[in-house]
Amino acid sequence: MNKPEPIGDEEVMYEGRIFEVVQQPHQIGDRVINFESARRAPGVRLMIVHDGKMLITKEYRSELNGFDYRLPGGKVFDSLNEFQEARKLGKEMVEEAKLAAQREALEETGHVVEKMQHIHTTSPGATVSWDLYYFLIEDAHEHEDGQQLEDGEVITAMWKSFDEVKAMCLSGEIQEERSVAVLLKYLMS
Repeated sequence: MNKPEPIGDEEVMYEGRIFEVVQQPHQIGDRVINFESARRAPGVRLMIVHDGKMLITKEYRSELNGFDYRLPGGKVFDSLNEFQEARKLGKEMVEEAKLAAQREALEETGHVVEKMQHIHTTSPGATVSWDLYYFLIEDAHEHEDGQQLEDGEVITAMWKSFDEVKAMCLSGEIQEERSVAVLLKYLMS
């Protein structure tokens, strides 16, 4: 069995503000086949914990036309172009994600991060590249000005016990499945 080997450069077939679709030829035996994949700039998710509780947000999501419970977080880069530039410069993505985690903690929850630990990175795999960097934050304090939401963000932060968070994962109240997997792994360890 012949393993596909990339040959030649990627060609961008579509580029939007957040996603791009690329195609790259691969050699498989004596054949050349174009492989296509979608790529999105990475995101961060924050597990802010204190005294057996975790900070969960209730956020309006336009793609759901409603509210969703989720881990606070957001984009590492504001645009695909910024992400592409960081890749070209060889920037370390975990370090870029740490900066985004600090920013998102303040924006979405009103907390200033004192100390954090990168605990996991997820990727959907297959033909989609969109990493999510998960950080455990056990040392943070509330900023005197509270949340600093961007225009259009509707987010309420609330403390939930670990048992409540686990129940929210199992009931589907927390809908982002990658986050559910990381949360359950953390809560059950």
